[in-house]
Amino acid sequence: MAETKKKPGEQASPAEQTKEAPQPRSVRVVMMALMVTILLAMLDNMIVSPAMPTIVGDLGGIEHLSWVVTAYMLATAASTPIWGKLGDMYGRKGVFLTSIVIFLAGSVLSGMAQDMGQLIGFRAVQGLGAGGLMVGVMAIIGELVTPRERGKYMGMMTGVMAVAMIGGPLVGGTITDHLGWRWAFYINLPLGAVALAMVTAVLHLPKKKAEGRIDYLGAGLLTVGISSLVLVTTWGGTEYAWTSTVIMELIAIGVVALISFVIVQKKAAEPILPLHIFRSLNFTLMSVIGFLTGFVMFGAMLFLPLYQQAVQGASATNSGLLLLPMLLSMMVVSFFSGRFTTSTGKYKVFPIAGTVLMVLGLFLLSTMDTDTTRFMSGVYMAVLGAGMGCLMQITMLVAQNSVEMKDMGVASSSATLFRTLGSSFGVAIMGALFNNRVEHTMAERAGELGGKVTEQSAQLDADSLRQLAAPVREAYQHAVSAGTHSAFLLGAVIGVAALLAALFVKEVPLRGAGPKDAEPSDSGPRNPEAEASEPEASRAKTSGPKDAEGAAGDAAPGARDAVAESV
Repeated sequence: MAETKKKPGEQASPAEQTKEAPQPRSVRVVMMALMVTILLAMLDNMIVSPAMPTIVGDLGGIEHLSWVVTAYMLATAASTPIWGKLGDMYGRKGVFLTSIVIFLAGSVLSGMAQDMGQLIGFRAVQGLGAGGLMVGVMAIIGELVTPRERGKYMGMMTGVMAVAMIGGPLVGGTITDHLGWRWAFYINLPLGAVALAMVTAVLHLPKKKAEGRIDYLGAGLLTVGISSLVLVTTWGGTEYAWTSTVIMELIAIGVVALISFVIVQKKAAEPILPLHIFRSLNFTLMSVIGFLTGFVMFGAMLFLPLYQQAVQGASATNSGLLLLPMLLSMMVVSFFSGRFTTSTGKYKVFPIAGTVLMVLGLFLLSTMDTDTTRFMSGVYMAVLGAGMGCLMQITMLVAQNSVEMKDMGVASSSATLFRTLGSSFGVAIMGALFNNRVEHTMAERAGELGGKVTEQSAQLDADSLRQLAAPVREAYQHAVSAGTHSAFLLGAVIGVAALLAALFVKEVPLRGAGPKDAEPSDSGPRNPEAEASEPEASRAKTSGPKDAEGAAGDAAPGARDAVAESV
């Protein structure tokens, strides 16, 4: 490849000075360590869920059972943006290792809990660490690998997630039956030790020195706002009625806290969530699409196994396997979309194709009834999975490509947070619609007896189903079909909103691809539309050389080479 001529006085990058290109093998070793961490983050809830009945039997406190999950979710969601900002300020490696250590400490303490109160508190500690795991992985990948090359690893990440979703419940059930529920937490230790050792040994990133202080007020307000929203979605329609005083107060607290947070961020020297990143149209659109994708995906993952167990008679033991058509489709499509993005640099087709397939898949799922075969439901799930495969990693890739390197952490954490909040709202709203439809259909088909059957919960387990009389069981199967119809139809409508957002995504070239992307800006024609959409492009004209050093979503070429060579 021809060498690029340099201007007089321009220094060579570290890569050119050493005459050595970054070693792909070293990057692959780092990626293996990061994949282990993703597995650690994804497996936890999947393994713990099957152990919950045994935990209650041992520790008691069934009235507080929901808090074992809620405390973890609250801590994870609230800490996610803070971990991202800390990585930007103090360096990613140290912050990432700290989050792993906190997660493992929470795991050990949870396994040692002697009562339900202790378990809830220790799960919160575990969730606090979990908030930094996925964000740390995404931000480190964003710093090590150029946006265009990042596509190679998308299928790998999705594959790890799919393995966790399929294998988690099986592993959790096996561990609980043979080793005891405490090992559902202790199992994190060997995985975490491997992740710690590999990251410590092979990941070397430049150290950073923060120029400002942490925005404690902003962090506190954001924590209160996120916690209030998660509690609303967790308690609404279950612990408390949607119109109850508690829910209304939580909504009011959340709204006031988030409005105050926005005001504080405008004045903070080092804001937890810099508002200027939302000036990028692509970043804002990816946040919206990520929220809506989370809404649909986790809602679907909740109701698909329920439908297959209640209506199609599938076993609850292999609940992860029930989602295999969707997860395999998602993994395969994610792999090929990543390879396509790397080879061509094009990505706009995937948000559009993904949302179209998502809408189609959800609509097909909404047509399922008591006569739908497992084969056909598997086909419908595969269509939905293909849509998810187009969206899962592309949303993160485009979000990271839309900001400067100094904001890589907050961009990654924001994308993760919006997807998390979307999943909370999806489970709550789709769940409320499902429960209402099931209760109404049961009362309609089975009269007063049907109402009594579902007055505690519209979701019955396998033992409860077997105890029902044949006519009531048949009524319940029709009710579940009606409930999933409503839930998936709502998901299809949400998918249309995501499609509308995808249509406005701009095809801004991904950095760090080939000769064209490597050329200096004055060596050929520019793309005015791409430059206009990059946040630092406009600021470079008024802010001086400092802001102009890096491209949107990429480090200055020399800095990128230095990071890659240091691996």
